[in-house]
Amino acid sequence: MPRKCHAQVTRRAVSLAGGTALVLTLTGLAAPAAPAAPPAGPPTAPDGAAPAAGAPAFAAGWAHGRDLHRQTLPAGDGWASADGGTTGGAAADAAHVHTVTTWAQFRAALAAGDGPRVIRVVGTLDATEGGCEVFEAPGYDFDRYLAAYDPAVWGYEKEVSGPQEDLRAASAKNQERAVKAYVPSDTTIVGVGRGAGITGGSLQIKDADNVIVRNLTLESPLDCFPQWDPTDGATGAWNSEYDSMVVYNSTHVWIDHNTFTDGRHPDSTLPRHYGELYQRHDGELDIVRGADLVTASWNVFADHDKTLMIGNSDSAGPTDRGRLRVTLHHNLFTHVVERAPRVRFGKVDVYNNHYVVSRDGYAYSFGIGAESQLVAEKNSFRLPEGVPAGRILKKWKDAPVTVAGNHVNGRPVDLLAAHNARFPDEALRADAGWRPTLRTRVDHPGVLPALLAHHAGAGRLR
Repeated sequence: MPRKCHAQVTRRAVSLAGGTALVLTLTGLAAPAAPAAPPAGPPTAPDGAAPAAGAPAFAAGWAHGRDLHRQTLPAGDGWASADGGTTGGAAADAAHVHTVTTWAQFRAALAAGDGPRVIRVVGTLDATEGGCEVFEAPGYDFDRYLAAYDPAVWGYEKEVSGPQEDLRAASAKNQERAVKAYVPSDTTIVGVGRGAGITGGSLQIKDADNVIVRNLTLESPLDCFPQWDPTDGATGAWNSEYDSMVVYNSTHVWIDHNTFTDGRHPDSTLPRHYGELYQRHDGELDIVRGADLVTASWNVFADHDKTLMIGNSDSAGPTDRGRLRVTLHHNLFTHVVERAPRVRFGKVDVYNNHYVVSRDGYAYSFGIGAESQLVAEKNSFRLPEGVPAGRILKKWKDAPVTVAGNHVNGRPVDLLAAHNARFPDEALRADAGWRPTLRTRVDHPGVLPALLAHHAGAGRLR
């Protein structure tokens, strides 16, 4: 979307939203102040500061008394506030405010004409309520698939091919057409109340500008037709499609107060075939292919393996250099295995998040990838016995990283020093080379466990 048009939407949305943003000066650098909606999180004091006189007490209903679907990203709140800010569909007229209760209604509202729109989600929208059977191509049979590509018959040297693979691919295409929902520019999607969400669907924010998604529980889609790849690793692997949300070549995206979860189908419930986990999940949130200016705040990411990826290929420099600028703040990561986040290329600000780590299966939290510039400050980690702080960082490629003020089990820990001491052959370099300025509030890491347990995720905005 041209920036001139985006600025016009911004001005109109500001006049509709009203209010004044809480913008605090950090390390001597002030975020630009402008009229905006109230902050999405609780108005408590920044780290080391006393609450302002007369500051309102925080409650889960911070947005109560305002039209939630008209709220816009506060000024200075992360990368999505840069270059005109993010207003979503706040400027929509009454004819373009849709209330939906089914997946079909939701997709129809996304496709209904041009211009700003609001979609209010009531209840849970099920993208696969008919089950996997409705997507099966005639002749596809999973038992025949297993028999055809059994490594004892097929081996591990070549990728699968033949009639059953062709039918699997055709079935997968049927599912893809049904479960992907494409979100256009100038759109706000907001859940109504505590029980709003999507199961089985994949939100595709692709080639868009100015999108807001809030207050939804997103249950990770189940791939009905994972593909067996005998060449993936020494013993092969099952590979699946469909993230809960993908931000693809899009700008100005605010993802706030959502819950991303495997829900009823955690990996622990999945079977094994050929000795490998029959993996039916992909990622929870991917920000890729030239996406830029994204803020993800006050979300919960729970019980998942490959959680949050920023940049999906080391070879994507031509599209990703100078982009993939993302802020992650006040998010709660519980029992996730890896990618929280994994970063390539982007200037990524990760602060005031809390991580609850499981003993079994944990790989790492911060993945340092090709040309990444990650700043991770004032985060909190709860590690079980036997999981050392040196595992929080993971070096995928040589790139500098800034870590400061992080706490592990209630105490300050230098994550970089801990990593380099544990993995001297994979030592990371200090100083990402930039300093974040777009922060509206910074809390002491010690308050994060309780703060986020009570106020992050879906159902907090009413």
